[in-house]
Amino acid sequence: MAVEFDISDRKVDDETHVIAVTGEIDLFTAPEFKQRMSELIDAGRSRLVVDLSDTTFIDSSSLGVLIGAHRRLKLRGGALLVVCDSEAIAKTFKITGLDGVFTLAGSVDEALSDGTAPA
Repeated sequence: MAVEFDISDRKVDDETHVIAVTGEIDLFTAPEFKQRMSELIDAGRSRLVVDLSDTTFIDSSSLGVLIGAHRRLKLRGGALLVVCDSEAIAKTFKITGLDGVFTLAGSVDEALSDGTAPA
């Protein structure tokens, strides 16, 4: 049984990129998620907005990808913002304490206007 999974991304400006994930990010899909995030960071993006609005499930491997990207961006004076409008996904961030690590926004527009810009 194939699980729906897709990643799309769009450039906002020279520093900012939005990555939208549809479906489940788990042990099987996290490597592709990590690769896409790494490519953007390697290309010089310093502000990533990860849109989880259409994400139905995340596990520890996907949280690990987000933490790794957050650390890499922070070292460069950048930021990673997470868009999450699902109570179930938001609960995962709260239970793990990662809601204190990541800036969580309710929409992409909110994340983009958040003012969290690279130092």
